Amino acid sequence: MKIQASPRITGNLSGVTLAGQAGTWDLTHSGGRIAALRPSRQTGGGMVLPLMADIHVHLDKTMTIGRMPRRAASLFDAIEMMGEDAAGWTEADMRRRVGTALARAYRHGTALMRSHLDWNTAEAPLAWPVLTELAQEWRGRIDLQLASLTALDLIEELGPRIAPQLRAGGGVMGAFVYRNADMPRKIALVFDLAEAHGLDLDFHVDEGLEPEAQGFDAILDETERRGMAGRVLCGHGCSLSVRDPDQVLRLLERAAHAGVGLTVLPGANSYLQDAQDGRTPRLRGIAPLQEARAAGMPVMIASDNVQDGFFPFGDHDLWDVYRLAVLAGHLPHADWLDAITSTPAHWMGQDTTICEGGPASFIRFESPSLIDALSRPCAVRQVWRDGQILLHDEGVET
Repeated sequence: MKIQASPRITGNLSGVTLAGQAGTWDLTHSGGRIAALRPSRQTGGGMVLPLMADIHVHLDKTMTIGRMPRRAASLFDAIEMMGEDAAGWTEADMRRRVGTALARAYRHGTALMRSHLDWNTAEAPLAWPVLTELAQEWRGRIDLQLASLTALDLIEELGPRIAPQLRAGGGVMGAFVYRNADMPRKIALVFDLAEAHGLDLDFHVDEGLEPEAQGFDAILDETERRGMAGRVLCGHGCSLSVRDPDQVLRLLERAAHAGVGLTVLPGANSYLQDAQDGRTPRLRGIAPLQEARAAGMPVMIASDNVQDGFFPFGDHDLWDVYRLAVLAGHLPHADWLDAITSTPAHWMGQDTTICEGGPASFIRFESPSLIDALSRPCAVRQVWRDGQILLHDEGVET
């Protein structure tokens, strides 16, 4: 998978629009760094935004759609199909699929990723050593974090074996939480393990459309009780879209005060929720991201599944996911760019801000406006890394 870079460039980008900044700017770069960033009198230089951070993906499952026997009828149908396929995974198969995914994400302008790995046995899954090695190989191009994904009902049995491995490998602990019996006690066990081993938490929670799915509440209660602000992230939250609105608003305000983050996944959730053959879906299962942000929660948008049983489409292009989120969530298109850049980057402990003295690493669209960049999927996009523009060898799949 060949991705080359142009020779390092020294010079100016004049009259560019910077994401989240008013007016236009002149950007001077030299030696792979941004030497100066000044207001400009010129226009027409295109739009520049930071490199993207994709905080919720499933690289272990990616690029398996050609092996799926049918379209998934539901979330649990997709889980079953993927489980059957996983029984035949090999190291070579996984390295090929994940390598392709990382190359595409890199080419599209992603610099940070967090991948969840199914982990429902005492022994580490195949994906753990394979993706750990790939994370080392890709360091400096895509910084890859790994998070375990374990059924909540298995945490009591498996968690004490999983947590030390995560700690040693710099991973994040996660659990699949969905209408479990004895939920508060089991959630508390996850937090116990996180505290004992110094782990951050990243949950799959309430990925369904039943108002009684209230795992988010239990996670919030425990976060408040332990004071773990900034260390607990909740992904999906589909049931929040169908619960009593006043109750949801109160929960979101508490979550903001407790420092809980929310990741919204518009692809798989729109695809799987309220899905019935021959019937147009009425409900899309997208968490109330506008209300969450208004309450003060850190809100992120991520790719989730790509070309697998949960979601058959996608190309590990977070910009395309952002476009989907803007359309499906009726988002003010210029106000949410931080949800795919600075907010998830900060949550992963890094800073991708475009600033004087920083690396000349960013995405530049030749489009005259953000609306144009969102409207034309084939608009010219340059990915700059340390003052070099990535070049894609035609005819080579990435």
